[in-house]
Amino acid sequence: MHGVKRVRYSREALAAHKERERAKLKEFQGLTAEVLSRKKGNDFDKESFELTTRLLHVNPEFYTVWNYRRRILLNGIFPTSTPVQINDVLSDDLSLTTTLLKQHPKVYWIWNHRQWCLRQVPDGPTDADPNGWRQSYWNKELFVVEKMLEVDPRNFHAWTYRRIVLENMPVKRPELSELAYTKRKIEANFSNFSAWHQRSKVLSSLWESGKRDKFKSIEEELDLVKNAMYTDPGDQSVWLYHRWLISLGDSKSVVDREIQSIEELLEEQPDSKWCMESLVFYKRLLLRSYGESLADEDRRKLASDCEELLVNLQRVDPDRKQRYMDLSQHKL
Repeated sequence: MHGVKRVRYSREALAAHKERERAKLKEFQGLTAEVLSRKKGNDFDKESFELTTRLLHVNPEFYTVWNYRRRILLNGIFPTSTPVQINDVLSDDLSLTTTLLKQHPKVYWIWNHRQWCLRQVPDGPTDADPNGWRQSYWNKELFVVEKMLEVDPRNFHAWTYRRIVLENMPVKRPELSELAYTKRKIEANFSNFSAWHQRSKVLSSLWESGKRDKFKSIEEELDLVKNAMYTDPGDQSVWLYHRWLISLGDSKSVVDREIQSIEELLEEQPDSKWCMESLVFYKRLLLRSYGESLADEDRRKLASDCEELLVNLQRVDPDRKQRYMDLSQHKL
């Protein structure tokens, strides 16, 4: 690499390094064999549990070991433990997954085990407040996942887990608060597809419950997405969200207006692939949905525009040339 001083190692240093690597591999293989042997023998004692901890620190993607760990908890540790002791064990396992996620934030099995732990939290701490422990854990989880999203705002594992947390919190978080959260994430980075996706989920829920007027909020969303389009017209996330919004309505005037807006952007960005693709999509939408009510001249103009755009797309996006040729041959 440029600017990095190359270090030359002696034969002795290289040999010592290789020997250390062989020793680590041998230790890992031995530990794996021991854990799998205990799993086969249905050993559910604490020693087996500690061995799974050691092995998962080395390889947190070893899903078989995660499964075995849960079997040890369910069959060996929990049956002989009080609710307070179970709570302590689960707290330790959550700490383990927190440590592992810092190094491996996109390993499914770590997220899965964390979710499993939360679902095992016992009632407590008092009969008067059986949700006490659970509420405390789930509330803390929202804080944890927000910290993860500060490190990587586009980690879709964390976004998926966030939805699980929000669904399971004993005291639900207001959906408008989540809508505001997604907006902050989007405005920080318009290419955050996961944040757009989360926003669509929250909006759909608000519309279904009648807590937000659908058509009014679609107009507000179109303003938000227009700002994103002009900021980064090459970002796919923005255009996909825009298409989702348009698919929810049934208004030719809205489609006409959005076409005009995209054409204005195309004048500023004449080689914008996504502007062209979207114009083809929406003009064909007009032909497909409103063609019978259009004048012959308007239909011909829309079809001609699509043909011209598809030719230009072959030039600006040659890797997908055949796709655009196929679209051109597909007549509505």
